[in-house]
Amino acid sequence: MRIKSYQELRSLLFENQTVKQTIFKNTFWLAVAEGISRFLTLILFIYVARILGATEYGKFAFAIAFIYLLSILSSFVSPQIITREFSQDKTKEKEYSSILSLKILLGLGTLILIFISSFFIVLDPLIQKVIWILAIYSFLNCFFEIFYAFLRAHQRMEYEAWAKILQAICIATFGFFVILRFPSVENLSYGYLLASLVSLTIFLSFFHLKVYRLSLEWDKSIWKRILLMSWPLALVGTLTIIYTQIDSVMMGYFGQITETGWYNAVYKITGAALIPMVLISQSFYPVLSRAFKESKERIQKIWNSQMEIMIFLAFPITVGGIVLAPKIIDFIYDQSYAPSVLAFQILILMVGIMFLYNSFYQVLIVSDNQKKIFWAVFIGAIVNVILNLILIPKFSLYGAAVATVITNLLIFFLFFRFTLKFTSIKPFNSKFLFTFINAALSGMAMCFVIVQPQVYHFHVLLSILIGIIVYFVCIFGCKKLIKYIFPLWPFRK
Repeated sequence: MRIKSYQELRSLLFENQTVKQTIFKNTFWLAVAEGISRFLTLILFIYVARILGATEYGKFAFAIAFIYLLSILSSFVSPQIITREFSQDKTKEKEYSSILSLKILLGLGTLILIFISSFFIVLDPLIQKVIWILAIYSFLNCFFEIFYAFLRAHQRMEYEAWAKILQAICIATFGFFVILRFPSVENLSYGYLLASLVSLTIFLSFFHLKVYRLSLEWDKSIWKRILLMSWPLALVGTLTIIYTQIDSVMMGYFGQITETGWYNAVYKITGAALIPMVLISQSFYPVLSRAFKESKERIQKIWNSQMEIMIFLAFPITVGGIVLAPKIIDFIYDQSYAPSVLAFQILILMVGIMFLYNSFYQVLIVSDNQKKIFWAVFIGAIVNVILNLILIPKFSLYGAAVATVITNLLIFFLFFRFTLKFTSIKPFNSKFLFTFINAALSGMAMCFVIVQPQVYHFHVLLSILIGIIVYFVCIFGCKKLIKYIFPLWPFRK
C-alpha cells in the first residue's frame, strides 16, 4: 500500500472506504490506543506493586475484584448488542437516548449493591473505604463502553482510540502523582476516581458536540427490548467476571492478601498479552456483523481470516511466556514477586486458549446465538467456583491459576461445539489445518532457540525479539516450502 500524498494518508486513517481499508484503519487506531493505554497502565501498576508491596497492592486488587464481581446490573446493557443492532439498522439509533438513561439507572443500582455488600464481605475499614471510592470510579467508567458501542457501529474507532488514550493519560498522571508523592491505597483510589471524572467530562463534551447530541428519554418499551436481547450477553459478562475475579476475592476472603498481590501482578501481564486479540476482534466484529446479513460465503471468508491471525499469534505468546517467565517477572517487578512465576506460566496457557476461542465467540454473537454463549460461560463459571473452593485453600494462587485455565479450556470446547451446530461456519478445512500445524512447528522452533543458554541469558527484551524473529521466519519459510511441495493444495485459495 503506497501513500503518495497527505490526502491519501488522511483518507486511509480517517475515512471508511473499502472493507480491507476500514479494518486496517480501525485496527491501526485501536492498536495505537491499546498500546499507549496498556503501556501506561502497566507501568503505573509496576510502580504501584513495587512501592506499595505485595500486601498493600493485594488490598487494592481485592477491592477492584470485589467491585467487578458485583457489577451485575450495569452490565445488562450489552455494548456488543448495541453495536450489532446499529450496524445492521441505522434507524435504531434514535433509541440511543433511552439506552443511555437505562444505563444510568442500572449503574446507580450497582453502586448501591456494592456499598451494602461491602459491609458483609470485609471488616477492614480501609478496604471498605477503598471499595466505596473505586465503586464510584467504576460507575463513571462504565459509560465509556456505551459510547464506544455507538462509535463501533459507525466504524469510527479513531474516536474511541482518542478517548482511551485520554483516559490512560489521566489515570497515569494522577496515579503517578499520588503513588510518588502520597503513596497509599486510599490515595491511589482517589487518583483513579479523579482521572475518570476528568476524562469522562472531556469525552462527553466531544461526543455531544461532534458525534451525537445526547439527551435522556424514558421509553420502557425500548428498555424491555434491549434487556431481552442483552440479558444472555449481560449474564455472560457477569459470569465471566465471576470466573476471572472470584479467585482474587476468595484469596482475600481467606486472608491471603499477599498472595492476591502476587496473583494480580501476573494477571496484569497476561492482560497485556491479550491486547492483540482485543484489537483484532474489535476490528473484525462490525465487518462480521454486516457479512452475516450478506452471505454464508462472505462471513466464512472473513471468519477464516480472523481465525488465521489468532492462531499465528497464540503460539509465540504462549510458548515464549512459559519459557521466559522467570526473566519476565524479574524484569517487570523484582525478586519479591518470584513466587508468582509458576502462576504466570500457568495463566499464559489461558491467553493462548482465549486467542483460539475468540473467533467462535464473535460468530455466535453476530448469528444471534448469544444464549449459547451464556450457557457455555455459565457452566464454566460454576466449574470455576467449585475448582477455586477446592484448590485455593490447598495451593493458593497456583490453584487459582489452574482453575482459570481449566475453565477457559471448557468454554473453548463448548464455543467450538455450538459454532459447529448452530452457525454456518466450517472451522475444519485444509487452510485451518495448515495454519495450525505451521504455527505449532514454528512455535517449537522458537522454543528450541530461546532455551539455548546463549540466547536465554541475554536481556529479556532481546530474548523476546530473537524469539519473534525466529517464529515468523519459520512461519513464512514453512508456508513457502509446503506450497512448493504441494502446489495444488486448497489452502492456497
